[in-house]
Amino acid sequence: MGTLLDKLNKAGKVKTASILKDSIYFTTNETCRTDLPILNIAFSGDLEGGLTPGVTVLAGASKSFKSMLALYSMKAYLDKYSDAVGLFYDSEFGTPSDYLASIGIDVERVVHIPVTNIEELKFDLVSRLESVERGDHVFMMVDSIGNLASKKEYENAMAENSSKDMTRAQEIKSLFRITTPHITMKNLSCLIIAHTYKEMGCLKYSTRVVTASGIKQICDVLIGDKVLTPNGYKEVLDVVNPERIPIEDKTYYEIECEDGTLIHCTGNHKFLCDGEWIRADNLNVGCSLTEISNENLQTNAETT
Repeated sequence: MGTLLDKLNKAGKVKTASILKDSIYFTTNETCRTDLPILNIAFSGDLEGGLTPGVTVLAGASKSFKSMLALYSMKAYLDKYSDAVGLFYDSEFGTPSDYLASIGIDVERVVHIPVTNIEELKFDLVSRLESVERGDHVFMMVDSIGNLASKKEYENAMAENSSKDMTRAQEIKSLFRITTPHITMKNLSCLIIAHTYKEMGCLKYSTRVVTASGIKQICDVLIGDKVLTPNGYKEVLDVVNPERIPIEDKTYYEIECEDGTLIHCTGNHKFLCDGEWIRADNLNVGCSLTEISNENLQTNAETT
């Protein structure tokens, strides 16, 4: 068994392959403790822990101090490693150098990289990662990915074309697919700031949704039911109805799918279309809604 194991371990093309128990990608578990105990718990589940290598996405509503938390993480990293360098990808320009200095960050060890679109961020980050080796200490911060347009969206604006851009979600996924393995295998830390939104749309009471116990009208869905979503069955935590929230001023849209299915919802209800969440009032004819059942029924479990 040992002979076969050794033979197969050496036979492949990936030179970094090793016996699992000896893999450097699992035996090395460095954490970078910040000055904020609650942040250490969020990153690692340990009060004495902290930021771990790899890609971390920090998402929250506007004005929830996401940038400050990211900067505290950068400070902790630069403090821990005297040879560390920070790469600050900036799309919002709301954190000038004196703000970083006030937190205690050595701004002479941070490279400021202004970016205007997703593709520019991806190409530059990949280029810089190629020059980094495992053992180098680099902290990457993106503030923020939520504020970056795609190149296609920019080109549409320049051409005065108001068509909905369907490439942005794919470019963001491409960014993560390409960079995550390199960042993790080189034991680097990358913190990306994203946005969340409070606004939620509504489905009309008669809309049918798929639950673990069968198809129901949404008015019959109860707390505790499990509703089928693109990410599997999710438990309903709350139910909103007209008796609790006034919706008389809301306009309902009728969306007809190619199989004849009709969905009635408010304009701000979002659908997963071509890999991106799009409001009903921004949908275009011909876009492809993500199927979550054989009957082409779509819903967002959070709405229920």
